[in-house]
Amino acid sequence: MISVNDFKTGLTIEVDGSIWRVLDFQHVKPGKGAAFVRSKLRNIRTGAVNEKTFRAGEKVKKAQIDNRKMQYLYASGDQHNFMDTESYEQIELESKQIEYELKFLRENMEVHIMQYQGEILGVELPNSVVLEVTETEPGIKGDTTSGGTKAAILETGLSVQVPFFINQGDKLIINTTDAAYVSRAQ
Repeated sequence: MISVNDFKTGLTIEVDGSIWRVLDFQHVKPGKGAAFVRSKLRNIRTGAVNEKTFRAGEKVKKAQIDNRKMQYLYASGDQHNFMDTESYEQIELESKQIEYELKFLRENMEVHIMQYQGEILGVELPNSVVLEVTETEPGIKGDTTSGGTKAAILETGLSVQVPFFINQGDKLIINTTDAAYVSRAQ
């Protein structure tokens, strides 16, 4: 058990039979009444985000999530195969389990598979990935500083807004939390 006063961003807890990751929290001490903790939580199984308020000092169960380093091998229909990099054990996940993560997964990419008491919860991506532009309008000379954007389709099928100077074949760093362009990769 852990006190809500000890919340940290990224902490996983079990509340009402569901597993939640703490996205944000705020300790509130009103002038009148008892203190409380306002939190923003993401359900790890469904991806739903909820706001929940706890009384100060309330205890919740800490969920021990195991992260196994695995390599994404290939897709076979709706099944996606991952291999443990140490034991070479392979597992399959369905597309619906990793729908959002598929926008960033490339073959041979290393990710972490989240497990809770033997149940596979999903894939934890790195903060950013490098993806190649497969389709975009050609850059126009002189448009490098105007600050405008255009659409680009990446090798995984993800569509992002990029600056005008980005061309087909460029490798880009993409933020996995909001699917946004960060910069060109070196």
